[in-house]
Amino acid sequence: MDVVVGRIGRPHGLRGDVTIAVTTDDPDTRFAPGAVLDSDRGPLTVVARRRSGPLLLLRFAGVDDRDAAEALRGTTLRVAAEELPEVDDPDEFYDHQLVGLSVRHTDGRTLGEVIDVWHPPAAPVLLVRRPDGTDEAVPFVRALVPTVDVPAGFLVVAPPDGMFA
Repeated sequence: MDVVVGRIGRPHGLRGDVTIAVTTDDPDTRFAPGAVLDSDRGPLTVVARRRSGPLLLLRFAGVDDRDAAEALRGTTLRVAAEELPEVDDPDEFYDHQLVGLSVRHTDGRTLGEVIDVWHPPAAPVLLVRRPDGTDEAVPFVRALVPTVDVPAGFLVVAPPDGMFA
């Protein structure tokens, strides 16, 4: 299984640098020079990494000008899940561990399945697909998600009034 660690954004400058929308908690390791990332365009090797203010900029082998960089815009960058370090904190999870989990109400009813994890500036948000095909966004905080059991394949949600109504 592959895990998304970033997405290539717009070109930056004339020499092939691209902006990166980071979705990993360890960008220094994932995007170090020499790192090889999987993508839908084949493997991409990082040859340079730098910051320009808040932006992370990467340059890949064989991408030497703005046109080549523009051709990569929107490309998803992935690594094999097996390459990720073990998580020591029992309350932390990789996104790929959460996607696919069954979502249960505290009373035992099945509410749906986690189909995505969003990372807005505040807490992560679980996108849950209900049995009727509609989606519900659930902030991934202990007050709303008191139990996560990855080995058993489910998590429990204590929804406030109006959620999953």
